[in-house]
Amino acid sequence: MKLLIKQRVFAWGDTYDIYDEAGNVKYMVKAEVFSFGHQLHVYDAFNNEIGQINQKLFRLLPQFEISVGGRVCGTISKQFTLFRPKYEIDFNGWRVEGDFLGWDYDVYAGCSSIIHISKELFHWGDTYVIDFANPQDELMGMMLVIAIDAANCDND
Repeated sequence: MKLLIKQRVFAWGDTYDIYDEAGNVKYMVKAEVFSFGHQLHVYDAFNNEIGQINQKLFRLLPQFEISVGGRVCGTISKQFTLFRPKYEIDFNGWRVEGDFLGWDYDVYAGCSSIIHISKELFHWGDTYVIDFANPQDELMGMMLVIAIDAANCDND
């Protein structure tokens, strides 16, 4: 199962549309425009808010709190590294490993890769393809990708 995440280029703040394999909008992510840090709201196709990604302020490196249905599910923090992006994740017992440029990621539960994220080049705005081994991981995996993109954007 796959999702395509496309960042809107000409929008105030971080705004994303997430499409299913048939090209239908499945989720939308909208930023609070006049806030400090990244404050992102995740909506389903019917415009119901289903989650939030909030940046913790006053940190040397970006840290985000991910909530679903008003319940905090975990945090993601970007770590200082010289070459490869690395994240400390307290989220579903998962860990993330990325390539040299930080444009491809695998999410692991234990020793098994459960989600593969790849960035498509030559698009207006960031565009990601997320490939899920288990459809149950869709919402959490998508929110994790948005948080990683926000963490990378924060240091650009």
